[in-house]
Amino acid sequence: MTTSPPRTTTAPPSLRHGAIEDAFGLLVGTLVVALGVHLLHSVHAVTGGTAGLALLLSYLVGWPFAVLYPLVTAPFLALAWRLKGRAFALRTLAMLVLVSVFTELHRLLLPVLPVSDVYAIAIGNLLAGLGMLIVFRHRASLGGFNTVALIVQERYGWRAGNVQLAMDSLVLLAGLTVLPVQMVLWSAAGTVLLSLVLTVNHRPDRYLGY
Repeated sequence: MTTSPPRTTTAPPSLRHGAIEDAFGLLVGTLVVALGVHLLHSVHAVTGGTAGLALLLSYLVGWPFAVLYPLVTAPFLALAWRLKGRAFALRTLAMLVLVSVFTELHRLLLPVLPVSDVYAIAIGNLLAGLGMLIVFRHRASLGGFNTVALIVQERYGWRAGNVQLAMDSLVLLAGLTVLPVQMVLWSAAGTVLLSLVLTVNHRPDRYLGY
């Protein structure tokens, strides 16, 4: 998953989200992301980013996603602290905890019903993308691979988008060791769908509330 909001322009004070609006938006955003992850997990699919890696490890070792996701993403928090500062890193940590808690809540309260693999992958990635969009628009992030991509771009001049794509591709390729080829292919298509949600909708030059 793409995991950090692009650079945004400064909005007039009257258009900025208040603290209560931010808190509500982040709760809703992480809840929607977690619902998307729950759908993906229900059909043993993966996606890009650290969420995809945590899903893959959950199938491999049998641990809950809610436990693996913070563990997988934790090393990137130090990079986020260095790259974006303490406040950004702490907000990212809060988002990781919320996604993990809500994913476990969905697992306990929303039984897995018979559902088409393609449908679950498509809707799961769409929901994850929409949830991330909400999180980004309230000045927070889900951390992960994008932090590494930004550092590599700064130090070596490689485009962050290409680095992110390469890391996501490695997660999907690793899925071939655990999942059927067809499931990995559908998961790759779902990852593209998630990226499209963010690419088409997250336009800071058009969205004026911050």
